[in-house]
Parts: sequence; C-alpha cells; structure tokens
Amino acid sequence: MGAVVESVSSSAGHTFGKPAREGIRLLAGLGVEGDAHMGVTVKHRSRVAVDPTRPNLRQVHLIHAELLEELAADGFAVAAGELGENVTTRGVDLLGSGRGTVLCLGPQARVEVTGLRNPCAQIDAFSPGLMKRLVGRGPDGGIVRRAGIMGVVLRGGWVEPGMAVEVVVPEGPHVPLDRV
Repeated sequence: MGAVVESVSSSAGHTFGKPAREGIRLLAGLGVEGDAHMGVTVKHRSRVAVDPTRPNLRQVHLIHAELLEELAADGFAVAAGELGENVTTRGVDLLGSGRGTVLCLGPQARVEVTGLRNPCAQIDAFSPGLMKRLVGRGPDGGIVRRAGIMGVVLRGGWVEPGMAVEVVVPEGPHVPLDRV
C-alpha cells in the first residue's frame, strides 16, 4: 500500500484538538475551509500577539499515523486530530521532508511544506509527559521536534481519508525543516 491520507480534522475554534471529519476542503493561499487557523496572515494566538501581519506558514498541520502508534506503544492514547493536526498521513516521511516539498493530497490539493510544528505546553495539559516524547535532544544535542509539519496550500481541493499522497521533492539541495 502506498502513502495515504488516514484521517482529516478541522475546528472552527481555537481548540487544542480537532474533531475528525469525513473530508476537508483546502483553499489555495488560505488553509482548511472553516478552520480557526485559516488565513493569509498568522492565526495561531501566540504569533498573532507578536505580529498579526506575518504570513501564515502554518495553514495546514500534518502528522504521520506512525507517530501516533509509537506514542500508543509508550502508553499515550492519542487519536488522529487530538494534537491539532488537520491531516494524518500513513507511509510518508513527513519529518524528513525538505522545505519546499509538495504533498499532493488526492487528485487536486497541493500543500507546500514550510517547516516543523513547534509544540507548546498545552501538550502536557492534554497528556502529562507527552511533550518529552514530541520534543527532545538528538545525539548532537540539538533540539528534535516530532510533532508534525506545517504547510501552505498551493492548490485547493477536497481531501478525505483513503486518498493517495504523492511527495514531490524540490530540485536542488535538500533543505532540512526548521520550526515555523
């Protein structure tokens, strides 16, 4: 089985988790239709407080289902959407993507990867100790973020579970993801 969309979620409010949906509509340059984080400029409250005019590089949040399974094996019960992601994938190395990678979600939607999600303390309020599993230190002492990736919508379209995911790697050298 190839790479697929496993689940989709959205929430009109600034809630920590997002309920699963039968499908979501991505809107070019905006994000997920009806989601609190949709827009051309930043919508995450911490970023709005700093500068509400900054471009929204966090229109779509994606997490790989394999991470949720790994967390479950460690005793953390986390369902798709509960960490605030819009799209849960299977069979895609999201964290290994380079900046500018394009994820083709189904036949229409295209999301350009902008960076890593920088998780906040709300994660431990959701499940004590979970933050340590999502942010840690690598062998070189650098910070390793595993809470998914963020992207912007290049081309809109309907996205639902079971749709294929195609990964288009940009030309040129691989540019590792940093937090956005």
